[in-house]
Amino acid sequence: MLISKYSAPDFNPYGDTSPDEPNALWAAPTARGPLAANVALPGSKSLTNRELVLSALADSPSLLRAPLHSMDSANMVQGLRALGAVIEEKPGAGAFGADWLITPGELLGSTTVDCGLAGTVMRFVPPVAGLALGPTTFDADRSARGRPMSTMISSLRALGVDINDDGRGSLPFTVHGTGSVTGGDITIDASTSSQFVSGLLLSAPRFDDGLHLRHAGERLPSLPHIEMTIATLAARGVNVESPAVGEWVVPAGSIAGAEIDIEPDLSNAAPFLAAALVAGGSVTITGWPATTTQVGADLAELLPLFGAEVTRAGDRLTVTGGDGIRGVTLDLTTGGELAPAIVAIAALAAEPSEITGIGHIRHHETDRLAALAAEINGLGGAITELEDGLRIEPRPLHGGVWRSYHDHRMATAGAIIGLAVPGVEIENIATTAKTLPQFTQLWQAMLAGDAA
Repeated sequence: MLISKYSAPDFNPYGDTSPDEPNALWAAPTARGPLAANVALPGSKSLTNRELVLSALADSPSLLRAPLHSMDSANMVQGLRALGAVIEEKPGAGAFGADWLITPGELLGSTTVDCGLAGTVMRFVPPVAGLALGPTTFDADRSARGRPMSTMISSLRALGVDINDDGRGSLPFTVHGTGSVTGGDITIDASTSSQFVSGLLLSAPRFDDGLHLRHAGERLPSLPHIEMTIATLAARGVNVESPAVGEWVVPAGSIAGAEIDIEPDLSNAAPFLAAALVAGGSVTITGWPATTTQVGADLAELLPLFGAEVTRAGDRLTVTGGDGIRGVTLDLTTGGELAPAIVAIAALAAEPSEITGIGHIRHHETDRLAALAAEINGLGGAITELEDGLRIEPRPLHGGVWRSYHDHRMATAGAIIGLAVPGVEIENIATTAKTLPQFTQLWQAMLAGDAA
């Protein structure tokens, strides 16, 4: 099972290369005709990592069924284990790895948490470390050390947590936990990432006085991810009130253990569903939930704007390509993580597009606006960076090297382009192991007619 591979000391999750080998190239396959594929995807990274944190803080054991086994979730598991949670593999019925039984333990510091490239680890686990007894040092891969962390550091300090960051406002830093966090009222600016809000909300029930959190920034991106956090808390008996937009009240109390079925990752569905638009034919994602807080569900409304047809039959969502790809004018504020796939589609459209509301994705694994513009323009495209988005003019594209910037969604965006443009070679496709280790196998299977 996949989790056993991640647990093995000699396992390299990046295959024969590593993210530090920029010359490793993967020839993106070009579609030879219309598609007709069914694709089954592993669990949601966003849900898996939220449920792991809540399980570690709960008052009784939890079972996560069909969780995601990837680099991000492996970093979360290792971090929570280091703080005292017992996380065991159990045989699961899913095709992508074991289930997890999580037994909460006494939270103890005197350890180091390697965040890898996972924003959820670097934003969700420091509040947990504040509840632990002893110092916990947080660090990350070199390319992730520049990701914004000052809001989390200042927020925890305002709640009474002692943090040493040598004044950087970024990783690495050390949380000196005392075994409790007072909690109370706090105002933050989460304009660069909704994960700051989610990270505080997840641990807030364990704070002595709970939490009354207000956001005071210009905008709050990715609201669906905060709604996801609130829903996961509600499922465990924690009722989060929101008296106004950008304000949340979490009562102090216990977090219940639970048995949770993790939904497939709908954001990881984006490149596969985009493939139907680019190559023609149809792609079906199996296991699509009837209701969800995942932002990837927006694909059912976004892809028809480009000319696709979207149909539902039970737990199967099918996208069928139309007659060419239309340009769009789109505000993607709530779905920034879908932007790389959406921009890749727009780069292949017959008409101009303008996609805005995504200025915050400059602070993801890389500056995604600059990276998308550089890579598409490098293949002959015409993209102009805006303060809050991108303007895409249609141009014939040609083959060439597509750099991934250690960013899984940049890598999959290049694969979308490669469906229509021969000769695209993606640098370090193995970075997709961050959230979808099986990407290349599923992509090839999709082109062959099935990826179930």
